Amino acid sequence: MPRHPRRAVSVVALVLSSILARPGGSQPLDGGTSPAERSTRKEEPTHGVPGAPSAPRSPLGAHGPRKFDPGRAREQLEKLTTGVRRSGGRVGVLALDIASGATLAASDERGLYNPASNAKLFTAAAALRLLGPGYRYLTGLYGEASNGSVAELVLRGAGDPSLRTRDVWEMARELRAAGIRKVTAIAIDQGYFDARFVPPAFEQQPDEWAAFRAPVAAASLNANALRFTVRPSRAGQAASVAIDPPGFTVLRGTVTTAKRGTPEKIVLRLEPSGQRVVAHLSGHVPEGGRAVSLARRVDDPRMVVAYALKEMLQEVGVEVSGEVRLGGEHQKRLLVAHRSAPLGELLAALGKDSDNFYAETIFKTLAAEKRGRPGTAEAAAELVGEILGELDAFGEGVVLRNGSGLFDAARASPESIVRLLRTALLDPALGADFTAQLAIGGVDGTLRGRFRGWSKERAIRAKTGTLASVVALSGYVLPPPGRSPIAFAVLAADVPGKIEPVRRAIDDFVGALADELWKGARTP
Repeated sequence: MPRHPRRAVSVVALVLSSILARPGGSQPLDGGTSPAERSTRKEEPTHGVPGAPSAPRSPLGAHGPRKFDPGRAREQLEKLTTGVRRSGGRVGVLALDIASGATLAASDERGLYNPASNAKLFTAAAALRLLGPGYRYLTGLYGEASNGSVAELVLRGAGDPSLRTRDVWEMARELRAAGIRKVTAIAIDQGYFDARFVPPAFEQQPDEWAAFRAPVAAASLNANALRFTVRPSRAGQAASVAIDPPGFTVLRGTVTTAKRGTPEKIVLRLEPSGQRVVAHLSGHVPEGGRAVSLARRVDDPRMVVAYALKEMLQEVGVEVSGEVRLGGEHQKRLLVAHRSAPLGELLAALGKDSDNFYAETIFKTLAAEKRGRPGTAEAAAELVGEILGELDAFGEGVVLRNGSGLFDAARASPESIVRLLRTALLDPALGADFTAQLAIGGVDGTLRGRFRGWSKERAIRAKTGTLASVVALSGYVLPPPGRSPIAFAVLAADVPGKIEPVRRAIDDFVGALADELWKGARTP
């Protein structure tokens, strides 16, 4: 129990009121974003009772206090723990009332587990605490302009994980509009981060080329992954191949267009070649068939944006006559600036979409901003650990090596995660933004297909986590007016081949918590 339960209740009311007060917060619960929409913006929790517009806006002013009966939730917890143990695994669980701190359900809550992507909760909380939701990344073009010419044009990155091809196109157009017609050399300043592009623990799968594990760099483009789009033409002719971003890849080989009805088959292999990569492409697609898209990570991402910039400058009418290289740290004159969306919006990629690249880049940003440049994963881990200590979430045995939780990189207990969740929601400076970046059950992100029965209330906000033998889910059950939220964490380990049954059992447990919290407050 907290020392000041009344104060805890008032802070919960303040934070939930802040969430409710966001634009759209007074809209009907069955309106707004489609459940099929992949959201990268903040979602506003709405916790009034549908069809009752006269209900008080204060989250503690409607249904009145009632005692939470955890009986059914504990029954589901027993089914969960029994099922996991029969499968040879283990599971840790903790659910508590945020206002009072009272435990509602628990099992091995202090045990240490691989949290998988639940580690992104730690990264998100530390980012909001240290940088603030309004923080924006700057990517700039620097150099000395004279008579429409720049001898050395420098693109300097500061870790923006959201930089896309269209942004570099816009920067090239702005440079052209500023009167620049010729660039001799292009340099890329990657000094904001260290040169370790692959985050800690990613070496556990060294031959994995999937885009989900793209390495990080200070100046990154399209999450340092290449996307190949193959479109069929007429039978017997070569299919067209578009590569995004442009400029970095040398294409060899062709994909042919086969007769209608032929099964598609595409073989793609990337081979490093100097500063660039060679893509060996072969296979066939049927005439009249769909466009086929393939994504592959870039092993060394330092020059991706450099060659893309060169290509785009030439497209907009700026001559580039010299080399493309690393460097340019000495250039200080800013010619063109691109700023990202606010951090509070970017964090949706962590909580809603579980994007590993965003998580690792934001993780290193913390070190670069607060520990000095170049930012390193090791300094970030130390810094995040300190923040977790301040948030009363760095329990004994908690370990963080990277920012995403990918592979075997972290250890955490349900208790440490629930402490973080409770402290974050009780902090008016963190609560609304931290909650907004989480997936909404039945509505968006990685929870779009789960808790569909709760999509109307938007009450379940959580972070998923899945590895080969790990299932995790941690977050909140947000209440109807007059009741206190619940924070929960469920971490299951050693369940290879049992992911789906364990996930269903976790959902049943969380659903039981929600049923009791909303008892008597839901409309049909």
